[in-house]
Amino acid sequence: MIKNVIVRKLSKNFAEGITTSDMGKPDYKKAVKQHEDYIEALKKCGCNVLVLEADERYPDSTFVEDVAIVTEKCAIITKPGAESRKGEEKGIIDVLKKFYVNIEYLSGEACLDGGDILRVENHFYIGQSKRTNAEGARQLTEILSKYGYTSSTADVLHILHLKTGLVYLENNIFVATGEFKEHKLFKDFKEFKVIKVDDNESYSANCILINGYLIIPTGFKNSKKALLDAGFKIIEVDMSEFEKMDGGLTCLSLRLPKD
Repeated sequence: MIKNVIVRKLSKNFAEGITTSDMGKPDYKKAVKQHEDYIEALKKCGCNVLVLEADERYPDSTFVEDVAIVTEKCAIITKPGAESRKGEEKGIIDVLKKFYVNIEYLSGEACLDGGDILRVENHFYIGQSKRTNAEGARQLTEILSKYGYTSSTADVLHILHLKTGLVYLENNIFVATGEFKEHKLFKDFKEFKVIKVDDNESYSANCILINGYLIIPTGFKNSKKALLDAGFKIIEVDMSEFEKMDGGLTCLSLRLPKD
């Protein structure tokens, strides 16, 4: 059950953030409206949504998932891997102190983005990508172990973050695209189901199952049909302006799990 969710408003310089897409500049006003609709979708899922003010120092700061990892037992402050995002994580510490007694920190040469962390029940897959290094994975593994969680690493070769290409829903059901359609991490499971997303709809692999609802980006009919056929209750949100900035549905929130 997810009761509380944290999001951050877009900075005015949102369009100056990091992107690898070739889709043009995002429309700021349209992005703001899409963010508001995203918040409404979270509320429809039964969540209390804490909306933080924009951090104008960091164009990518609306992608709040990258600066922390939240569990039932602790929050872990990350160290973003992109140079332009270094220090961004400091803006979430006092916010998380309102919800957590136990807050842990990465240090030294560690780099780690929250988008590279895929939780499957009480096991955490740590994507080693251009944004998350081996030292970040090592420190996170140590912290998670302290609280009784297990973890392992997965190489991310061709996409930005692990959750760009692989998302866990429930009951050993995954949504995958690209390099993660057939991946060795599935060997960890005796039984599992992978809903494979077409390459031309790869953006839709990043979706959020929250309190019985599955939030997906609008405009991807094949993915939507596959997820409806799998029995999920769908809420669609237009994410066109965030797609231009390499941002997905999971990137835009910290979803605080509750015992």
